[in-house]
Amino acid sequence: MRYAKFDNMLGKFQDNPLNVKNSDTVEYLRAVFEFHLHNTPYWMGLNERLKPNLDDVFQGTLEEVFENLLNVGLVAEEEYLRNHWLEFVPRNYRGHIRFYQSSGTTRERAIGHWDREYLRYLHAYLRAALDSIYHLDRIYTEEHRMRTLAHGPYGWYQDEISELVWSYGGVLYFIGMETDGTKKVLAEQGIEAVLKLLDPLVKYTHRVMRADRINTVRSAPPLMMLFEPYSENIETAIVSGVGIDYSFFEYLSEKFSGTRLIPMYGYYGFGDLVGMMHAKSFWYYPNYPFTVILPVRKDEVYRVVGYGDRGQVGMLIARPELLVVKLENETAVRTPPEGPFGWDGFGDPERRVLR
Repeated sequence: MRYAKFDNMLGKFQDNPLNVKNSDTVEYLRAVFEFHLHNTPYWMGLNERLKPNLDDVFQGTLEEVFENLLNVGLVAEEEYLRNHWLEFVPRNYRGHIRFYQSSGTTRERAIGHWDREYLRYLHAYLRAALDSIYHLDRIYTEEHRMRTLAHGPYGWYQDEISELVWSYGGVLYFIGMETDGTKKVLAEQGIEAVLKLLDPLVKYTHRVMRADRINTVRSAPPLMMLFEPYSENIETAIVSGVGIDYSFFEYLSEKFSGTRLIPMYGYYGFGDLVGMMHAKSFWYYPNYPFTVILPVRKDEVYRVVGYGDRGQVGMLIARPELLVVKLENETAVRTPPEGPFGWDGFGDPERRVLR
């Protein structure tokens, strides 16, 4: 059963992660839906109740297919996904699955699963995008190794950054952090309260930075201040999470002059997406065909918004081991293909702290 229908497609996507056409994505998504509607408990239940005609759903452009999926009801509600995660694992699945938790910065942690194979596809996308946009392969060589310190919750985040650093021939210090509820603490009590909660992280960050010549860091916006005393050595800073906007990157540019600043957008269901600054906005591009993100609006039915318009974030995660279609509690602007990406992205996502 394992991957039988996907083998040829998956190999192509790993070899050429930035050369995925919308038609390739539609073909792949059709195969994923056919598989999960007959093998995965949640989707089998929807298939029985809704009896969707995939020939009708998968008509037209990728945008039209995306709209059709939402409008026929092939969607997972957030609370159901959080409380019934086992229903999203295909029956008798024989891959190499690991369950991960979300960071829990906003609310109670969710649980999701990845196949080991997906980490390879994600890594191929990250390397290709980072080298194309930020030319990290020209900076980190046999003669000049990447030496990295990364903050983050344990789980997918640690696996992903480890593979990335090792691929550049680098070494990694990973300082895990307990992130439950930190966004709420930051919003209500400020950065000093957050740093008090994260006292071990602060302590060990300074210990490593004083002892080793770290040239690459990965962290969240509020914690970048910890690296300011060592800014002259930092060549690359990868930043993701709440607080990424133009004024913040202006501030970082002053504090870390000469540092490549790389924005990313992370989610426990698919990992990190690479972003870039466009004028005074931040645009992010999913790793097609495994992740499709399009802002939508609903009047009588859901429609993908036009370029430059803001809408609710619609998210499609489609892999042999996992299929999720959902609407996020955030908005973003739809952005056109840019740089090395031949597909749509989304810009300036806005989240709210859930209470």
